[in-house]
Amino acid sequence: MSLVLYIGNKRYSSWSLRPYLALAHAGARFETRTILLDQPSTAEEIAKVNPAGRVPVLHAPDGLVIWDSLAICEWANEVYPQAQLWPADRAQRARARSLAAEMHSGFTALRGAMPMDLWSSLPGVGHSEAALADARRIQGIWREQLAASGGPFLFGAFTIADAMYAPVTTRFTTYGVELDAVCRGYVDAIAALPAFVAWKQDAKSEPAK
Repeated sequence: MSLVLYIGNKRYSSWSLRPYLALAHAGARFETRTILLDQPSTAEEIAKVNPAGRVPVLHAPDGLVIWDSLAICEWANEVYPQAQLWPADRAQRARARSLAAEMHSGFTALRGAMPMDLWSSLPGVGHSEAALADARRIQGIWREQLAASGGPFLFGAFTIADAMYAPVTTRFTTYGVELDAVCRGYVDAIAALPAFVAWKQDAKSEPAK
């Protein structure tokens, strides 16, 4: 069996995008299989590949099944160490993990008010006070890390931290969140990743909700 990443709609599934970018950056040879969300058969189809009932989920050739975006990214880091998906420096690695975990468990207001939608333009939608507070915190993280690393990614080279924040860059674009030049440069760097370009193009052919 080949390495297979089961994902939700590329247009909408932010959690699926994260491990996809990490695996692609690592040079993994993997197949993606999309399970369309919000369909009558969605729960049944996901249950066939993940008893936890969620995507993404990675099926490895040795029969190992890994679910949760961050867990899949961590697996990729261990299997493909040459990709350096975490910073080499111990302190920077700890900081990168902290920022990734903050994204993983936080910013619920932003995620709820501005869900990922790669092919819509909805400026001003979802600009609640709580969502914009989340946006300010995220942009503060970006500015601090980019100043420290010199960019173009949060820790210089692409890491799991960037994979975790990549869907947020698309939200800021879709919903017209105001960005300064530094944050705009980071959004553009993520958008230019070949793996992201391919993902977004595939998303264009998917049915809209």
